Amino acid sequence: MNNQKQQKPTLTGQRFKTRKRDEKERFDPSQFQESIVQGLNQTGTDLDAVAKFLDASGAKLDYRRYAETLFDILVAGGMLAPGGTLSDDMTPFCSPYNKHLIRRYKYLEKGFEEEIKKLLLFLKGFTESERNKLAMLTGILLANGNISASILNSLFNENLVKEGVSAAFAVKLFKSWINEKDINSVAASLRKVGMDNRLMELFPANKRSCEHFSKYFTDAGLKELSDFARNQQSIGARKELQKELQEQMSRGETLKDIIAYVREEMKKTNISEQTMIGIVWTSVMSSVEWNKKEELVTEQAIKHLKQYSPLLKAFTSQGLSELTLLLKIQEYCYDNIHFMKAFQKIVVLLYKADVLSEEAILKWYTEGHLAKGKSVFLEQMKKFVEWLKNAEEGKPNGPRSI
Repeated sequence: MNNQKQQKPTLTGQRFKTRKRDEKERFDPSQFQESIVQGLNQTGTDLDAVAKFLDASGAKLDYRRYAETLFDILVAGGMLAPGGTLSDDMTPFCSPYNKHLIRRYKYLEKGFEEEIKKLLLFLKGFTESERNKLAMLTGILLANGNISASILNSLFNENLVKEGVSAAFAVKLFKSWINEKDINSVAASLRKVGMDNRLMELFPANKRSCEHFSKYFTDAGLKELSDFARNQQSIGARKELQKELQEQMSRGETLKDIIAYVREEMKKTNISEQTMIGIVWTSVMSSVEWNKKEELVTEQAIKHLKQYSPLLKAFTSQGLSELTLLLKIQEYCYDNIHFMKAFQKIVVLLYKADVLSEEAILKWYTEGHLAKGKSVFLEQMKKFVEWLKNAEEGKPNGPRSI
């Protein structure tokens, strides 16, 4: 037996050195922060020097990789630790340079918006004074289109809402935003990202009412925002009402039950009859699939409206309601080309069903009509209007003033 130890096999071959350009640089945000802060301190209060330094540093330092750290320094004053506290006690160098930087380095746009979202989540970590400054800055950025209104989603954080931080911050933010632009611009931005119907979420569930929202922001000097939110709530309620009406019709609910439901909703939501007849008309016309052939759709419409004429009659007790209905019919027939030739027949049907009075029809014909399809519809109504003018006066119910 061979007592000698058997040698282990060894691998032989050439060892290749990793090229320097292939070596991955270690992620070191602390070193990046040190380089940026040192340069900013050296420039002092010379704004042009600061701008030149930040511009030039983009070619030497990896802004793409350290975007979060860069904006932590420029907006918050240093790297944020978990919870939103600064890892070092520093002063923000901030805003005048952010816009310039983003214009120079387009890839920083997303990073900047993410930074603002993060800062809003960490509002509890800042003093009231710091929160106010951040709110005013955010309002200006929103007004100038530097960030999207979707950043407001951070304010719906449960803890921020519960402690009232979100609502207080929103007051300063919207004041700054409206001061730079106006409520119409604010409304357009909110609608663009679907935030227009979410403002109530700035408050806890037990305070999430139109009345509370209105009082809070009106007392804070933002009545126009309160009015906007109230209007949005009203629009939302109307959409829900219209949806429910269509569902009731598709289920075959009796007209008596539908009328009772609508009247109850009018009381609860304080909707006027003029507004309600518009909702009822839209619901009636949306509850059926219309024939695409012009020669058949008129007959289908007459049959359908004859069935629902008692529902329309229930909400045209006032002259203004009748005129509103006529305008809705005109608009509908104009917007749906297959109905262009059906306008006169629809009006005559509703006249015979005592939904529309001759006073309302004559007022619409002489002065109350819309510009949409005006010449076509007036021509269609010419003979009927002449007949109305020559008809005997004195109706059982008397004229309804408009």
